[in-house]
Amino acid sequence: MSFYRRIKYFLVHTLMLSNKEAQSLIESGQLSLDGEIIRENFFLKDEQEIRRNGELLRTGKKNIYLKFYKPSGFQSSLNKTVADNLSSFFKDYEGLAIAGRLDKASEGLLLLSNDGKWVEELCNPNFEKEKEYEVILNKKPDATFLNDFSKGVKIGAYITKACFCELKEGNTIGVILKEGKNRQIRKMCKTLGYEVLSLKRLRIGDQLLDNLKSGEIELIKI
Repeated sequence: MSFYRRIKYFLVHTLMLSNKEAQSLIESGQLSLDGEIIRENFFLKDEQEIRRNGELLRTGKKNIYLKFYKPSGFQSSLNKTVADNLSSFFKDYEGLAIAGRLDKASEGLLLLSNDGKWVEELCNPNFEKEKEYEVILNKKPDATFLNDFSKGVKIGAYITKACFCELKEGNTIGVILKEGKNRQIRKMCKTLGYEVLSLKRLRIGDQLLDNLKSGEIELIKI
């Protein structure tokens, strides 16, 4: 959710006012939203500031959007109780969530934000955001591998969706998925008789890894 339902909900459930008190504040013009006096029960967005007769009730939250080159050897987690987590890279940020995780051995593009709606749209499989990878295998893939990988592979009880897979150079393939099952590419390759030696994510949707170096963070303009 990118809003606190309505302003009255915030007044009642966060400031613990009665319904009558909250309604009175709204109707009497004592509340301002981002500097504008309001007299209606508007939806309240995360980034909006609320004041009562000039007194600050809630600071507006500024949405932050980041892209990050996750190094190999780190878990895609900001939880400090998780071994090898990423929290040390994001000491200057609060309330971030990760959109599109990578397993510990993999590297490349991660997107992070404090905007829950944006993160949800990137993660929800219904939106079918493309994710592009560069994968190095333990041997050169043949035509059968490329064909079978592209059509879909049974991993456990699940058959992966059709995807794009091409031979790039030597043992390296390029892969574009529109889904993101746990360790999907590694499991697909193993089923087909290959081992992944290196996996790097290059793109999520229209966001590119570009020239980011391992461990670097870059602000995204949305």
